[in-house]
Amino acid sequence: MATLLRRLSLLLLPLLLGSCGRLLFVPMKPLLRTPAELGLQYRDVTLQAADGTRLAAWWLPAQGEPQGTVLFLHGNAENISTHIASVWWLPAAGYQVLLLDYRGFGDSQGSPRLPAVFGDIRAALDWLATDPESRGRPLYLLGQSLGASLGGYLAGSDPAVRARFAGVVLDAGFARYGWIAREVASRSWLTWPLQWPIAWSMPDGYDLLDQVGHISPVPLLLIHGRSDPIVGFHHAESLRAAARPPSALLAYDGGHIDSFRQPQVRAALLRFLAEPSRVQDIVR
Repeated sequence: MATLLRRLSLLLLPLLLGSCGRLLFVPMKPLLRTPAELGLQYRDVTLQAADGTRLAAWWLPAQGEPQGTVLFLHGNAENISTHIASVWWLPAAGYQVLLLDYRGFGDSQGSPRLPAVFGDIRAALDWLATDPESRGRPLYLLGQSLGASLGGYLAGSDPAVRARFAGVVLDAGFARYGWIAREVASRSWLTWPLQWPIAWSMPDGYDLLDQVGHISPVPLLLIHGRSDPIVGFHHAESLRAAARPPSALLAYDGGHIDSFRQPQVRAALLRFLAEPSRVQDIVR
């Protein structure tokens, strides 16, 4: 049996190492629903990245006078038609939302890869800078899972991007690509022997853990489920230890991006958006 495992590992290793970018991104093209089917007003937005890639997004206007704008960055799979489940409630609370599909997801062109997806986030920021409904109002970043790791890294590494935000919310982000790759590989008997080679082959130089401390002085709220089976809670603990004030970790009883299914987490997010400088009071 051990010999068979070694042979399978050797056969799979070139395939897995050659597709590590695809391990990070699992895009879905069909849109399963629209905001209108959820009773929400919206409009389709077309963006263009600096390399010419056309990107698709949804704009959800606030109900009533807008309190601010949320740029929402989803996780590594599916597209905005499923991830809208995390933010559909924000317009009723007074926040307008831009949901971005990275290249290769939904109606966006191209194929997702690092570092090109950072250009997609920049394209969304450029659009928001010229949008009359957003100008003059506070802008917040809300990233989930891979979106948290991407958005948090960009905000920490680029002072111009960081300066755009009144607050940053990172939900279930992973600290390092190598860590999460090794952990996922270790969960299957077939890939267990390959966990270290897979981890070493992950993109280097884009880890959130290296930049989360530089998000300061912008207020930072980390959110993570204590029972997250995908991105273990130790990622949140490492990020919290590396973050600088003003910052806080909101831990809740739940799994991976279960956060906004819970009324108390929604309420905490709204308190943060209203007074981000008081982030440490939110978790007390």
